[in-house]
Amino acid sequence: MWSSKVAIIMGSATDLDTVNEAVSVLEEFKIGFEVKILSAHRTPKELCAYVEEATKKGIKVFIAAAGGAAALAGVVAAHTTLPVIGIPIETSSLKGMDSLLSTVMMPGGVPVASMAIGKAGAKNAALFALAILGVADKGIQSKLVTYKNAMRKKIIKTKVKV
Repeated sequence: MWSSKVAIIMGSATDLDTVNEAVSVLEEFKIGFEVKILSAHRTPKELCAYVEEATKKGIKVFIAAAGGAAALAGVVAAHTTLPVIGIPIETSSLKGMDSLLSTVMMPGGVPVASMAIGKAGAKNAALFALAILGVADKGIQSKLVTYKNAMRKKIIKTKVKV
C-alpha cells in the first residue's frame, strides 16, 4: 500500500463499521493510512506512545473515532502538534450526542476538528484530512476538485419524479 499519511485511531473494534467510511474515501484517493485500536481509557500508555512516534513514520493527520466519553481525539491532540480530526461515534444511550460533546468541547490550546456524528462524519473526516494534505500536495488537491465536480454533476443529473 501507499506510505501512510493518515492515522485512524478508534477506541474500540465496534467503531469499525463507522470508520470504514473514512477508509473507503482514503482508498479511493489512494492515500496511505493505518488503522489502530487504542483507547484513551483502557490503553493510555500505548496510545501516547503511538501518537508520539507517528511523525517518524510519516503520519501527517490523525483521525480519532470514539463513542461515549470520547476522550480519544483530545488525548491524541494533547500529544501532537499535527492536525486531529474527531469522529463522534453514535451510541445507543444518547445517539452520539455524548460523543459529539466530548469531541468538540476541547480546552483552549488543544484543538480538535470535530465532524458530524456517525458515518457522514467519518466520510467528512477523511475528506477534511485530504484537504489538509492537499494544501501541500497539488495531486491530492486536483483529485478533490474532481471528486467535488463528480458530486455536483450527480446532483444536476438527478431527475425528480412527482
